[in-house]
Amino acid sequence: MRALITRPRAEAEALAVLLGERGIEAVIEPLIEIADGTMALPELDGVQAILCTSANGVRAMARASVERRLPVFAVGDATAARARAEGFRHVESAGGDVEDLAYLVGRRLKPQDGKLLHIAGSTIAGDLAAALGAEGFTVERAVLYDASPAVALTSATVRAIGDGAFDFAVFFSPRTAAIFARLAEEAGVLAGLRLTVAVSISAAADAMVADLPFRHRIIAEKPTQAALVACIDRLVGQPA
Repeated sequence: MRALITRPRAEAEALAVLLGERGIEAVIEPLIEIADGTMALPELDGVQAILCTSANGVRAMARASVERRLPVFAVGDATAARARAEGFRHVESAGGDVEDLAYLVGRRLKPQDGKLLHIAGSTIAGDLAAALGAEGFTVERAVLYDASPAVALTSATVRAIGDGAFDFAVFFSPRTAAIFARLAEEAGVLAGLRLTVAVSISAAADAMVADLPFRHRIIAEKPTQAALVACIDRLVGQPA
């Protein structure tokens, strides 16, 4: 079995290992390229916690500062694991999406204890600052990395899609799903998706590929990598 992974390479490689353990060959086709941004990290004086909505944000923060004592609130378990691997000492995971992160922060912290620093990319999903601002928090956004879309699918992936070679296509964000839909149409290989199951981390991501002729589309029960992999496990376990 083969799966097409469309997320940035660092995260895709970790997922490829998990799929490989299940006997699934993973083809990595990063549809977003991550690069350091030009913005400098703001002063951390008066910051009570760091908010990270992606592992890329954690990596960018780790490169920008040696600070590891401030609490880190991560959107999900994979982002939290990256923060711990980078040496941050106090890490909590919201285990979900931006709304879950805002809820966790609202329960754990108090607005009067200082501002919050959201480490973000050049494109963001959801409005974390607005959600927390409604609860009285001051949120400063630091754009520490750029996330640029791919301009075309690689020739190898175009051939594989055209041949109907993928059992699964995996989508971790609405943005990557939308990029895939556009590039697959431009490459003229949509018909090759008729044998492929689209597995999306959220309804928002699934909506971006709803018009493509996938054999079937499935949405993870929670917006986490573990839930998405569980979807694939159930599919692999089904009789042909």
